Amino acid sequence: MRITPLDIQQKQFKIKFRGFDVEEVYGFLEIVREEMEDLLRENAGLRENIQRAESQIREYRDMETTLRETLMTAQQMVEDYKNNARKEAELLVKDAESKADSLIREAHEKVIKIHEDITDMKGIRRHFREELKRLVEGHLRMLETDERWEPGDKEAMPG
Repeated sequence: MRITPLDIQQKQFKIKFRGFDVEEVYGFLEIVREEMEDLLRENAGLRENIQRAESQIREYRDMETTLRETLMTAQQMVEDYKNNARKEAELLVKDAESKADSLIREAHEKVIKIHEDITDMKGIRRHFREELKRLVEGHLRMLETDERWEPGDKEAMPG
């Protein structure tokens, strides 16, 4: 059974012969009642404080959980970004290497084509020189023959 300050205040004692001083008992009960009221008020305040503290602890735990989840999500995002960046960089490098290989191959093909063109030009030049030489020699022969056939020279004329 719980005793309240009101129970203490309303408590009645039987009066007997040679008993306690009634006023002293009731005075003491009044002090006990006041003390009990103070203790109950303090107890209620402390319970309220505990409830507030527990509520705050729950909020902090919820915030901690949220922060942990956010941190884990952020870490995962960072890892994903790193992986994506790494993959993209690898693709860029492969693409650049492929383009470089293509450019080098084209350059080699151009060099080979230029060498072939040079060889062809040398052949054309040689052929042109030979033709020019034959033409010049032919004209020289014609001049030599023509010198033998000069007009006015009756002996040189065939006839």
